[in-house]
Amino acid sequence: MGYVVGDYLLDRLQQLGVTEIFGVPGDFNLQFLDHVIAHPDIRWIGSANELNAGYAADGYARLRGIGAVVTTYGVGELSAVNAIAGSYAEHVPVVHIVGVPAKDIQAHHRVIHHTLGDGDFHHFRRIAAEVTCAQADLGAADACQEIDRVLNSVRVHRRPGYLMLATDTARIEVSPPATPLAPPADFSSAGARAAFARAARAFLGGRRVTVLADIFVDRVGATGRLRTLVGPTSAQPHGLPHATLAWGKTVVDESAPNFLGVYTGAASPPHVRTAVEDAERLVTIGVQYTDSITAGFSQSIDPRRTIDIGPERSVIGGVDAFAPLSLSAALDILTELTPEFASPATFPAHADTEFAEPLAADAPLTQAALWPLVAEALGNNNIVVADQGSAFFGLATLRMPTGITFLGQPLWGSIGYALPAALGAGIACPDRRAVLVIGDGAAQLSIQELGTWIREQMNGVIILVDNNGYAIERAIHGPDAPYNDIAPWRWAELPHAFGGDAESVLTLRATTVGELRECLKAAAAEQDRLIFLQVVTGTTDYPPLVSDIASALTRANTGS
Repeated sequence: MGYVVGDYLLDRLQQLGVTEIFGVPGDFNLQFLDHVIAHPDIRWIGSANELNAGYAADGYARLRGIGAVVTTYGVGELSAVNAIAGSYAEHVPVVHIVGVPAKDIQAHHRVIHHTLGDGDFHHFRRIAAEVTCAQADLGAADACQEIDRVLNSVRVHRRPGYLMLATDTARIEVSPPATPLAPPADFSSAGARAAFARAARAFLGGRRVTVLADIFVDRVGATGRLRTLVGPTSAQPHGLPHATLAWGKTVVDESAPNFLGVYTGAASPPHVRTAVEDAERLVTIGVQYTDSITAGFSQSIDPRRTIDIGPERSVIGGVDAFAPLSLSAALDILTELTPEFASPATFPAHADTEFAEPLAADAPLTQAALWPLVAEALGNNNIVVADQGSAFFGLATLRMPTGITFLGQPLWGSIGYALPAALGAGIACPDRRAVLVIGDGAAQLSIQELGTWIREQMNGVIILVDNNGYAIERAIHGPDAPYNDIAPWRWAELPHAFGGDAESVLTLRATTVGELRECLKAAAAEQDRLIFLQVVTGTTDYPPLVSDIASALTRANTGS
C-alpha cells in the first residue's frame, strides 16, 4: 500500500514535535495503529486506559508544545473526555484521534457495537465540540486539508482538537505534505503596537514597577521573553521585582534575588502580598485568577495602577484596551521601556523556612516538615508534577531551584491526573527526571499507569503521601466523614505487582523526619531506578495553604 491519510496525519504530528502517541487499541483504530508502529519517527505508548492516556498526552504536551492520544469510537473516546476537558480548561494542545466505523457503515446507519444503537454516528463529536477548539470528520475528498485546519487551530488556540478517522478513510492514498505547516504568525496590528507603546511609556515611566506573571506566559511560548523583561539589565541591574501565581509557578527563575514568591491573595506571605497589592505600578502578564489559587478570589489588585497583558489584548489602568496585541509583542515593548522605569525598592530578604516544630530526626512526619524537605532535595533538572490537593498546595509556595518545571492542574483539578501526566512529561523529556508527588487517594484513581511507567523503563521519583484518604476534601468538609476514607492498600507491594523488580524499582518508606531525609538522599543517589517513596503523615494534617484554600471553598460552597 502506498502513502495514505493515516501516514499524512502522523507526518504532520511529527513535524510539530510529536514523537510518541498515547492511547488504547480498539477495533476501529487498529489499522491506523499499524501505521503508527511502522512510522520511523513516532513511538506508540499503550496506556492502561483511555483516561490515563489523555492525562499522559496532556503532560507530554505541556513540555513538548503538543501531544496526541488515540482512542476507539464511543466507549474509548468518552473515557478520555475528562482528560480532554482538562486540557481545554488549561489551554493544553492535545490532538484527540478517534478511530470510527467505516463510512459505508455510517451511511447505512447500522446498529453496531460501541454506538447508542440509533444509527447516529455524530453524538460524540457533538460532545467533543464542547471541549475542543476544532473538530473534523475526515472524509475522502478533503482529509488532508481538514487535518491541517484542525492542527493549525490547536497550535493557535493552545487547546485540544478532535479528529474522527474512519477505518476506510485512514487507508485512502494521498500525496505526502509538500511543505511543513507554517508556524502561527504574530497577529498584532501595527496600530495596536504603537498605541500600546505610547500609553505604556506614559503610564510606567518614572514609576517603580512590579510584575505578576501566570500560566498563559508559558502557554503562548513567551517564557524567555518574560525572563528577559524581569532580569538584570544595564538600566535595571537588579531586575524588576516579580511574583507568580501558583498556576504559573516556575515560569520564572525562582532562585533569582528579585523573585518575590508566589502570590495567593490573602493567603500570600506578607512581603509578597504587600509588593503586589501596594505596587506603584503592577504589570500582570498572562494572569487568570481562579478560586483555588487566590484563596477564594481574595486578591486585591487595583486596576487603575495595573497594566494587564493577556494572550490577545492588553488593558492599561483598567480602561484603555489595545488589540489585537499578542502577549509576546507586549512583552517586547515593555522590555524596550525598562530603562525608563524607576529603580525598584530594596528587595525583602527571604528568610529561611521556619518550621512549626523542631526537626528532630525521630519526630513524626508532618505536612509542615514534609514539603520543605522535598523542595530542598529537588535537582535543577527535575520536572515536578503535583496532584491537586496536599501535594500541589504543599509545594506551591516553596522556592524551586533553577531549571525546575512545575506542573499542576489547579483549574480543572481532576484528582489522579498527576501520575499519568508525570509519565507523559517524563517521556517528552527523557533527559530530565520526573518527580511525581501525589496523595494516596488520588493515586488510587490512576495507579494502573505505574505499570506503563515501569514497562517504559522511565526513571524518576514517585512520592506518595499516605494520609489515609482525601485530605483536601477533609479540609473542606467532613474531616471524619466516611466518604473521605479510602481502602487501605499495601503500597510497598504495588511497584512489584505492576511489573517492577529490585533492579528497576527501589521502594522506600518514611514515617519520621530522619527517615525522610535518608530516603531523599537515597533517591538522589539512585538515578538509574524508579524510586517509589511512601511517606506517612497524619490523617487531618494539612499544609497551611490547604487550610486557607479550604476555608475559602467552604464559604463559597455554603454561601456564608
